[in-house]
Amino acid sequence: MSIKTIPYDSAVVLTTPTAVAEYLMAAFEDGASEEITHALGVAARAHGMTDLARATGVSRQHLYKALSAEGRPELATVMAVMKALGMRLQPTLLEA
Repeated sequence: MSIKTIPYDSAVVLTTPTAVAEYLMAAFEDGASEEITHALGVAARAHGMTDLARATGVSRQHLYKALSAEGRPELATVMAVMKALGMRLQPTLLEA
């Protein structure tokens, strides 16, 4: 007897601004660019790509491509997505 599984999508639990913020903070804490790009893509899908495209002025197709696993979004795109999600990037000192 085989076990049937389905893929898990983090976007389904990102239903509040607080949940999105905590999810992104965890990704940014590690600092790996691939992880940050992935987390931004998940948050964007949770928010709704069409709405996010409208809010950022970036096409939906460009957002999907930039925030995909192979994507390397420009800083301007990251900043626009963060702003549309109601957040901002904020520098913090690294602990010595």
